[in-house]
Amino acid sequence: MIQNGEIQAIGGINQKIEGFFDVCRLKGLSGDQGVLMPRSNLRNLMLRPNVVSAVQEGKFHIHAVSAIDEGIEVLTGIVARVRDVEGRYSEGSVNDRVQKKLQQYAEQQKRMAPGNSGAVPSKEEN
Repeated sequence: MIQNGEIQAIGGINQKIEGFFDVCRLKGLSGDQGVLMPRSNLRNLMLRPNVVSAVQEGKFHIHAVSAIDEGIEVLTGIVARVRDVEGRYSEGSVNDRVQKKLQQYAEQQKRMAPGNSGAVPSKEEN
């Protein structure tokens, strides 16, 4: 669950991780599989020995995160970053890219709004 960007604890964390691990093991552990889990659930983590071994061997990964931006960084390998004191995101960060794309969509929407000459977006905007 996410509340204001903070990831909240969930129930059944051990069973959820072990269940996903079992599916990955049946399909073949590649070393790329893993889970994101709420950091607040770390104190409840009591996994089976085979899951622990797979993590220690680098065959399965468990990433404990506190905020959605941490999860985005784990999943994309790109810094998400929070806003600076002037309200801007770091250039090239995930949030910067998202903000720029949303601004592009908003500008495109304004140009295509009724009464705005019905302009068609250029190929670069698509």
